[in-house]
Amino acid sequence: MSDDLGTPGLRLEREGAIAWCVIDRPAARNAFTPAMYWGMKKAVALVNSDADLAALIITGVDDVFAPGGDLGGRSEPGEEPVPDGLGHDLLPFLAIRDSVAPVIAAVNGICQAGGLLVAMMADIAVASDRAVFRVPELLRGIPDATFAAVLPAHVGIAVARDLALSARRFDAAEAQRLGVLSRVVPHDDLRSAALEAASQILQTAPEARAHFKRMINERYGIIDYPTMFGALDRSPEPREGMLAFMEKRDPAWIPKDLPS
Repeated sequence: MSDDLGTPGLRLEREGAIAWCVIDRPAARNAFTPAMYWGMKKAVALVNSDADLAALIITGVDDVFAPGGDLGGRSEPGEEPVPDGLGHDLLPFLAIRDSVAPVIAAVNGICQAGGLLVAMMADIAVASDRAVFRVPELLRGIPDATFAAVLPAHVGIAVARDLALSARRFDAAEAQRLGVLSRVVPHDDLRSAALEAASQILQTAPEARAHFKRMINERYGIIDYPTMFGALDRSPEPREGMLAFMEKRDPAWIPKDLPS
């Protein structure tokens, strides 16, 4: 399998037995194109199929890890076409969660939406103390099925409601305290801390580790994509939410007379 992930927005770099998947689309603040989501799934498959690689670390460039999908629907020149009809199979989240090879998220900055799901699905997420987080899907009219399953499993129902329904921003210290992720380190130590986390996981027995991961992953429950995609098909809200975002205005559903 080639190290080319099919998009200039992702780079695969090898460091001995460790592969780095670097989200590198700074002009769009690392927003995912469909080909980037598909390419990240390719990166997971590559590490699991290459005898010279033992673990994958995912990180971003500059002050952004990943803000989620590109709401403008833009793509990058030179991207390989994504196969038609993939639906949720395009997304890398379950591949990250179920990977036999350890996956580490090195969260270097802004992390929200699909980027936050990448971090939560990784075996260990190590965050810079400068990282900031958000669950903004409902601001755009998207009833995200993955967050509905994953977020309560990490933080409990009450906090999941708070983070998703308010779409408020929270910092790395709160993310660690709530259980969104497990490790926060000084920004300049992030690379070494991610490598250390990968090395620690690789000390454990692979077969026992795989069994343990399967048992843990069952706690996420069912990710109800049919309900989510049905709602997206029937509702005008996602289109209005994305248009409002692109036009830098409030979506039409916000009441006009909210007290300040």
